Amino acid sequence: MLFSNSSFPSLLLMMLVVAGCNPSSEIDVGKNTTVPEEAGTNSAIVVRSDWPLFRGDTNSSGVSQGSVPESPELLWTFTVEGGAFESTAAIVDGIVYVGDLDGTFYAFQLSDGQNLWKFKTEDQVGFTASAAVQGGQVYIGDMDGRFYCLDALSGELIWSFLAGAEINSSANFYQGNVLVGSQDATLYCLDAASGKLVWKHAIEDQIRCAPTVVENRAFLVGCDSKLHLVDLDRGAHESAVGIDSPSGTTPAVHGDFAYFGTHGGTFYCIDWKKGEVAWTYRDSDGQQSYRSSAAVNQHAVIVGGRSRRVYAFDPRTGETQWVFPTQQSVDSSPVIVGKRVFVGSSDGRLYAIDLETGKSDWQFEAGGSIVASPAIANGRVVIANDEGIVFCLG
Repeated sequence: MLFSNSSFPSLLLMMLVVAGCNPSSEIDVGKNTTVPEEAGTNSAIVVRSDWPLFRGDTNSSGVSQGSVPESPELLWTFTVEGGAFESTAAIVDGIVYVGDLDGTFYAFQLSDGQNLWKFKTEDQVGFTASAAVQGGQVYIGDMDGRFYCLDALSGELIWSFLAGAEINSSANFYQGNVLVGSQDATLYCLDAASGKLVWKHAIEDQIRCAPTVVENRAFLVGCDSKLHLVDLDRGAHESAVGIDSPSGTTPAVHGDFAYFGTHGGTFYCIDWKKGEVAWTYRDSDGQQSYRSSAAVNQHAVIVGGRSRRVYAFDPRTGETQWVFPTQQSVDSSPVIVGKRVFVGSSDGRLYAIDLETGKSDWQFEAGGSIVASPAIANGRVVIANDEGIVFCLG
């Protein structure tokens, strides 16, 4: 069977039937297409994994612990007529969670793309933030500043919290709390079970990035042109490092270093323990901004730029390892999977790039423009475009 590597668990299906859906949760919305088995199969061994957060883990590393077949094939698509997606999917326990710009949040079965439920915001306010999933609950903020906690199996609203402005920030977790930033320049720490405010911490300008969590601190790159470290036990300022311009990208942290780009066109590596810049990179061809969040492991730092390029740097020295050209800007954030990098582009393509050589050994023509980032779990790659189509490949 085409979907044998990640079939939907029978117990979970039974729970869905029992739980049902409230009036805001409906079934069978949009057009679903499953590619028949005759289209071909990939026999590669698949390592199972989840993708519960925007950048895969609390450190925002952008590294998948799973695997993807050598030449992924299209397994299914789901189309929302007149819709558009910018947010990155979350994938947990065989379910895909993603919201669109029209104010509808969807849950799909990873194995075949069946729409399990949907949740609509009251005023049809859309989602640019990505979902975070933990403990059977889904957390997502909208462009009206409302932050929702939904039941992961039914889509039922558990609680909501109103921030002071739009939420672009994807959530993260610390102990029993959920963390989310807002354009009101505030990082909110909420009790994950009840939604009650634990504390809030304000900086000088908007927060558009997801908070990266390392030990008991959050890393924020703000529109106030600073990298902030926030003590999560006290909800208080720990330290800050000045940068050249605002940024809405999520910092990837590996060891003592944080990696991110800015709107001013500078890519930074900051030694956060010393509180100083370790190295920077600026493209010689111009000052195109970075809207892509970096992926990092011990061998490379990968990031996309509005310069129509994907860059690989040595994480210790900042030496350029390779540069891969695309036909349009790269706002999509890359994901490292084994010896390859997957990343989307506004040229409508999803690329797989060899991590060592910088050569593309595979690409998929999705059409439209891809701003969302790949989500990778159970041998599948899920990504959506601005034409309202969710693609699953594996």
